[in-house]
Amino acid sequence: MNPNLNLLQPYPFQRLRDLFKGTTPNPAYAAINLSIGEPKHATPPLIKNALVNNLGGLANYPTTLGTLELRTAISNWISRRYGIPALNPDTAILPVTGSREALFAFAQVIIDASKTNPVVISPNPFYQIYEGAAFLADAEPYFLNTLPENDHEMDFASVPAEVFKRTQLVYVCSPGNPSGKVMRLAQWKTLFDLSDQYGFVIAADECYSEIYFDEAHPPLGALQAAHQLGRDYKNLVIFSSLSKRSNVPGMRSGFVAGDEKIIEKFALYRTYHGCAMNPAVQAASLTAWNDEAHVIENRRLYAEKFKTVTPMLNEVLDVKMPDAAFYLWAKTTMPDTEFALNLYRDFNVTVLPGSYLAREAHGVNPGKNFVRLALVASLNECVEAAKRIQALNNQ
Repeated sequence: MNPNLNLLQPYPFQRLRDLFKGTTPNPAYAAINLSIGEPKHATPPLIKNALVNNLGGLANYPTTLGTLELRTAISNWISRRYGIPALNPDTAILPVTGSREALFAFAQVIIDASKTNPVVISPNPFYQIYEGAAFLADAEPYFLNTLPENDHEMDFASVPAEVFKRTQLVYVCSPGNPSGKVMRLAQWKTLFDLSDQYGFVIAADECYSEIYFDEAHPPLGALQAAHQLGRDYKNLVIFSSLSKRSNVPGMRSGFVAGDEKIIEKFALYRTYHGCAMNPAVQAASLTAWNDEAHVIENRRLYAEKFKTVTPMLNEVLDVKMPDAAFYLWAKTTMPDTEFALNLYRDFNVTVLPGSYLAREAHGVNPGKNFVRLALVASLNECVEAAKRIQALNNQ
C-alpha cells in the first residue's frame, strides 16, 4: 500500500459524525443541515432537458479532451465573464469531471518528487483536497493561516525564502472557502511575482466565483487579474465548476484553463487517468455555460438568504457578510466543537466546526472557535436555523 495514505486525516464530515456519535437531537425540532456545501436550489430545467435529450451519447466512449463545442462554449464564457480575450479551446481549456478530482489530480502532474522535499502551499482553513493531493504526490503541505486580523488573506510575505525555494505548487481559493474572501489585484500581483521568482505553479480554485451579491461587481478572477496586469498565463491554471453555479453537483462537470504547456501535460495524464466526461453530461454542460439567466436567479436566492439571515446571526455571533460564496464564517462564544454539538443536540441544526477545516500551523489552528454555515437550505429553513442559534446563545 502507498504509505502516504497513512498521512491522510479523516474528512471533516467524518469527524463531525464522530462528534455526534451517541447524541440524539431534540425531536421537537425538524432537522436543518447547514454543514455541507451542497447546493439545494433546483437544477434548471434547461440543463435537465439537455441531459435527457443527449442520452444517446452513452453509446460512445468520450474523449479526454471533450467536444470542441463544449471547449468553445467554455472559452466564450471565460471571455464574457472576465472581459479577456478568448482562450484557444484546443490548447488552453480542458473539461474535467468536477473541480474536486481535477484539483487532486493536478498535484500528481505538477509535483516532481525527485526534487528535495517539494512543498505545496495552501490557505488554512482550506478545502481538504489540497492537503491530500500534496501528501499523495510526495510533497509537504505548508499552510498559510488566513486570520481575521489579516482580513482572511494569505500572507505570502510571511513565507520564508527557503520554503519558497522548495515550493512547486500553490493552491489559492477565491472566493475562499470558508471565509468567502476574494483576492485583490494587489495580492494577485504579489503571487505572480513570487511565481516568476521561484517558478512554482498556481492552482486557482474558483468554484464559488459565480455566487456573489452585487451584479455590477463580480469577483476578480485569476486569468482576469493576469490580463489586467499585462501578463500571459504562464504557470497559472484556474479550476471552475458548474456544481455551485448551476446547481448540478451530481453532474460532476467543470473545467481547467490557463497555461497551455501545463494543460497539454495535464491532458496527457488524464488520458491515462481515465476520467473523461460523460457525453450526455458534456451536452448538458454546454447548455449550462451558454445560459446566464438561471445563474442570475441562483444569485438572487442566495442574496435574499444572506440579507435576511446575517443580521439575525450577528445579534449573537461575530459574523459579517462575505465577499462572495454561500458560507458564513462565524466566530463562536464557546469552543467550536461544543457549539456544534450543543446546537445539534438541543436544536437539531448541523453546522461544521471551523477547527475541522484547518490544521495547527505556526502555533495556531485558525479555524478554532469558528463555525461554517452553508446557506444552501431554503430561506425558511435558514431563518429557522438562525432563530435556533439565537436560542442556543440565549440559554
